[in-house]
Amino acid sequence: MSDKLLAQIHAPADLHGLTEVQLDQLTSEIRDELIRVLRLRPAHFASNLGVVELCLALHLTFDFTRDRLIWDTGHQIYPHKLITGRFKRFETIRTKGGLMGYPNPQESPFDLFMTGHASASISCGLGLKVGDDLQDASDRHAVVVIGDGALPSGIAYEALNNAGYLEKNLLVILNDNKMSICPRTGAIAQMLDRARLTAFYQDAKGTIQDVLTHLPYVGTMASHALQSIRDSLKALLTGGMLFEELGFRYFGPIDGHSLPTLRRMLRELKELKGPVLLHVLTNKGHGVPEASADPVTFHTPPVIEEVGPARTIISLKKGGKRAYTDAVSQAILQAMEEDPKVVTITAAMCQGNKLEKVRDRFEERFFDVGICEAHAVAFAAGLAKAGMKPIVAIYSTFLQRSFDHLFQEVSLQNLPVVFCLDRAGLVGADGPTHHGVFDTVYTRLFPNFTVMAPGDEADVRPMLQFALQQTGPVALRYPKAALECVERVHAPIEHNTAEIYDWGTDGALIAYGTLFTTCVQVAERMRRETGLDLSVINARFAKPLDRDTILRALRELPFVLTVEEGTLEGGFGSAVLEAANEARLSTHNLWRVGLPDRYIMHAERHEQLSEVGLDQEGLMRKIQEILHAVASSHPPARRKLMTDRTA
Repeated sequence: MSDKLLAQIHAPADLHGLTEVQLDQLTSEIRDELIRVLRLRPAHFASNLGVVELCLALHLTFDFTRDRLIWDTGHQIYPHKLITGRFKRFETIRTKGGLMGYPNPQESPFDLFMTGHASASISCGLGLKVGDDLQDASDRHAVVVIGDGALPSGIAYEALNNAGYLEKNLLVILNDNKMSICPRTGAIAQMLDRARLTAFYQDAKGTIQDVLTHLPYVGTMASHALQSIRDSLKALLTGGMLFEELGFRYFGPIDGHSLPTLRRMLRELKELKGPVLLHVLTNKGHGVPEASADPVTFHTPPVIEEVGPARTIISLKKGGKRAYTDAVSQAILQAMEEDPKVVTITAAMCQGNKLEKVRDRFEERFFDVGICEAHAVAFAAGLAKAGMKPIVAIYSTFLQRSFDHLFQEVSLQNLPVVFCLDRAGLVGADGPTHHGVFDTVYTRLFPNFTVMAPGDEADVRPMLQFALQQTGPVALRYPKAALECVERVHAPIEHNTAEIYDWGTDGALIAYGTLFTTCVQVAERMRRETGLDLSVINARFAKPLDRDTILRALRELPFVLTVEEGTLEGGFGSAVLEAANEARLSTHNLWRVGLPDRYIMHAERHEQLSEVGLDQEGLMRKIQEILHAVASSHPPARRKLMTDRTA
């Protein structure tokens, strides 16, 4: 073979001809390739560095052309992609038309689910195993890799409970790296931390077995004694009895960076019957000193500018412009400074929501509940009932996991919980698992909810202040985008009141959210290029809607175009349609733009906005289309005027 091994791995079967020395070389080449990609663009990094040996061991032990493998929270999928036929395309990862940064069944049969949210892997793996057994394919193995950060989520325990009861042959690998995206929290984390101190337990098992087997008259009593001692040590030292009581046979913890150890253990466990849990200890960022020392920063770091010897990271590209996340986190900090009743809750996303300053300044009023979004919402409801003012800072896509609790514990009780929905809209390279495009729909469904979105930076802090003054629940959405601000005399935030930036006579753009800034730019271009005088309205509220302003526009203007960065089905534009219908208004002059009824794949955010017609050029084209349609429905004089303007 040539010096470079990775380029010669076209499928996992190619691994079997490699020696131990070559496999060790391959782990180095995989880590080098991860660094190479990070020199091109931001990508998930530390989590992938930590599973290289585990990935190779799994593919060396099982045949996943037939067996089943699910990677929970699929941002650790990169080594798997590299050895399953995607090495030549790997540098395209997270680009438009390139490989996805998560598992993608459309890319490879080795990817079974598009996993971007945590904790559902055990349920899916159990379903696969039961389905295979029911179809006379019980020889298929089912393997699930779940992280310690994802383990505390409720659905993981629902699955463990059911799997233990069904007694199916399911192998769950607990990849314990002491991390979620941020350091893990909670009692389960403390239990797993104790396991890292239990080398004694591993040694003791072998020592006890050796002693007892050499005693005369060993018999059943000594065998039972051995099992009792083993179980006692598990309960005392590893926390493994939690899994054993749920019906799993627990093994570990073992070194997740020792490929020979992993292979030996997996070979043995492969032959066992019933549900098994293997506890593997790994280090997030393993093999790159800076990533190992700071796995939070290196979870998805900026582009690497310079690499030194032994994979040392000398410098990262400096950050770009301030984002809406920065403005909201600063507003939260100020709110907590001003009011001791304000508390903040996040679900394992302290860094993502940029809440480090909030956490450090107000430790007693900041709660990171881990990847437990349903609990976060119900917990917030309890805080609100007790008289506090909880802010749940969470990604839009993750709040979906709490749908029932938004209804039952918050909306039904009409409790003042504020939801700051980060990453609302299109999120760029993370793609369809992380787009926050449904929140307007699923929050405005519920009675008592106020649903709002800032039009630009100037709206952010006043909106949060407004939200904290309400007596019922409020959802406030904002995108993963750089801050923009429209120069104007800023209108105060008032309940169900839109902001009229400009009132023109030839049509209206009604923007819900930060596309307001784009609408202002488009209206100015239209005025310069065609003389068209357009109204621009910053809607601010999707619920309750400013019916007076919006219905006035529908009554008076040739056309109204609603603009939103969310799904059209049930979104802001739908709310306008409903309002017009209730007012018995014709909607022949109402047009809507937003996200189509399909999933938008990964790309740069500006590419995604262009794809769906939500950038300046797309809105200009839409207005031209509308003007031609409007002109054809007007009397000849008006038709000529409109045609001249669009020529």
